[in-house]
Amino acid sequence: MTQVSQLSRRQALKLFSGVPLLPLATLGGTVLLAGCGGSSTAATPAAAPTSASFTPMAAPTLADASAMATTSVASSLSVAYRDGSTQSYKLGYQPFFITGDQVPNLQGGTILAGGYFDINGKPIVDTSVPGQERQFFSDCPDGTCLLQPIAGADKAKLGVKGNPVFAVVQFEYATRDQALASQYGRLPSPIAVLTLDQDPATGKLSLAKYFNVPTQAAYGLWITCGASLSPWNTHLSSEEYEPDAFAAASDTRFKAFITNLYGDANAVNDPVKANPYLYGHLPEVTVNADGTGTLTKHFCLGRISHELVHVCPDQRTVLMGDDATNGGAFLFIADKPADLSSGTLYVGKWHQTSGVGPGAATLTWIKLGAATSADIEALAKSLKPTDIMDLATVDPADASYTKIRYGGKDNWVRLKPGMDKAAAFLETHRYAALMGGSMGFTKWEGTTVNAKDKVAYVAMSYIQSSMTDGSTDIKVQGPKAGAVYALNLKGGQTDSAGAAINSDWVPVDMAPPAALVGQDLAAADALGNQAHADKIANPDNLKFSEKLRTLFIGEDSGMHVNNFLWAYNVDSKQLARILSCPAGAESTGLQGVDDVGGWTYILSNFQHPGDWETPLHDIVKPTLDPLVRSNYKDRFGAAVGYLTGLPQTAKI
Repeated sequence: MTQVSQLSRRQALKLFSGVPLLPLATLGGTVLLAGCGGSSTAATPAAAPTSASFTPMAAPTLADASAMATTSVASSLSVAYRDGSTQSYKLGYQPFFITGDQVPNLQGGTILAGGYFDINGKPIVDTSVPGQERQFFSDCPDGTCLLQPIAGADKAKLGVKGNPVFAVVQFEYATRDQALASQYGRLPSPIAVLTLDQDPATGKLSLAKYFNVPTQAAYGLWITCGASLSPWNTHLSSEEYEPDAFAAASDTRFKAFITNLYGDANAVNDPVKANPYLYGHLPEVTVNADGTGTLTKHFCLGRISHELVHVCPDQRTVLMGDDATNGGAFLFIADKPADLSSGTLYVGKWHQTSGVGPGAATLTWIKLGAATSADIEALAKSLKPTDIMDLATVDPADASYTKIRYGGKDNWVRLKPGMDKAAAFLETHRYAALMGGSMGFTKWEGTTVNAKDKVAYVAMSYIQSSMTDGSTDIKVQGPKAGAVYALNLKGGQTDSAGAAINSDWVPVDMAPPAALVGQDLAAADALGNQAHADKIANPDNLKFSEKLRTLFIGEDSGMHVNNFLWAYNVDSKQLARILSCPAGAESTGLQGVDDVGGWTYILSNFQHPGDWETPLHDIVKPTLDPLVRSNYKDRFGAAVGYLTGLPQTAKI
């Protein structure tokens, strides 16, 4: 995703859609598969499963227009057993809700799913069409986490018949108001705790309660995108495209955000409230046994375009996506396990070993600084950007300035004395470039880890501009359709100053597996696709399942007519398309959960269905636009849900 303020965000950036849940459990000698509607269980022979693979589906076409206009699943999961037998399970999709639905709240009433609230909990109302005033709700659900069961959850008080299970979902933005004016980044992002009712016999999940998390403690939330589940069972959120503090006073989008956040147009004139340094950090949601949630914002992981973070098994090493032009590879090592309130921040250095295609490199690391969240929060409240560094956007012809690249443009910067820590954590993109970091990546998005093999996977959604133009030390060929890179993780590493890096999970190289490279087309195909439809295009969400040995990849593509969810088996190297999002939508909210209450789940959402682009959707739009409008509240709604197996039996 890339920063824009007008029209379709996907049009300006060329972007992604939905992610699923698949309950498969082996309980004793019985394999159970959760169905969309009912029970699906059967006794099986006593043979242990040895491997699992996905059987792909074809991309939908106009021959079945309805499949292109909704979440379509025509794939299956095949499980092999030690006795040589196999069993196939059809997959399906089940939403918890469509945004804009009225759903049960904790107080016994209802609440608007995906609804927007100001910092005091007051609904934010769309008044753009006189006589049709209504509360804003998002068409862009994004990062979602299904948590492990929480001790003390009382199913009777929560209105749950089976097992109480909690999930957290965040809403990145609203595409438009009712008058069709862009609302990207102009509203404070909501985040909600979902109380789910898990049927212990089938694994089916149903929404029981919805709680909108108060955001006062975090000063409101700015463009929450991807998310991940921490090893200590909290939801790690994100704030993407941090507002440029040097330009905030004239940034109409940031001013609209502050106005809506505080419900007061005068808030933009309040330097305490309209402070850009309070945004671009890492929010963390802790869910309570009563279905509520509390929010903490961590200020010490760098102020970057946080797509998401992934915490390694040591519970200290944090790998971060930086979804930006002139983005970087960032690494955070927490001082204590399961505590992100203090630690050390590093930026990566790309030492190119190949420039062919997406390229390849070895990686070293530059220490940017160490801090506590409290330290940086205090600096954020007390400093202006001009206190930290001098900035010029044209050559000042002054040797005391250093030329860097920032957001696709030349900047010249000069650090003020004693401002290293403030610059490292509040002006992270500029400071990392000043310190020699390889700030040339374009749209580094999803990040996940295969713990058994000690391999990280990162999605480079679009390989273009600062990765291909030679303006930094990264210079590769592409493709524009992007790629997924694999990064080997090792211990015993030192930083650029020779100091030990206190982690066994440090990335040391990066190169893409052959099957995970997109393919640009010289000319669009008959449907309008600009990238090969049977290969990934513009990967975004990534999650790895240790149990299934599978990397799940969701697309945010302005090159595929429909965005897809893929499954890549890291042992067989086979890639399978398993879900198609509604045309014009992006696949979001991806999470693979190996075991919750004896079931395996794949969560999947989508956002902004029918976000039509020219020429990509010119062929399909006349047919699909009325169908998408009918399915998703005239394009104002989108789904939060999961992949399921249809009711079937299995024998071991």
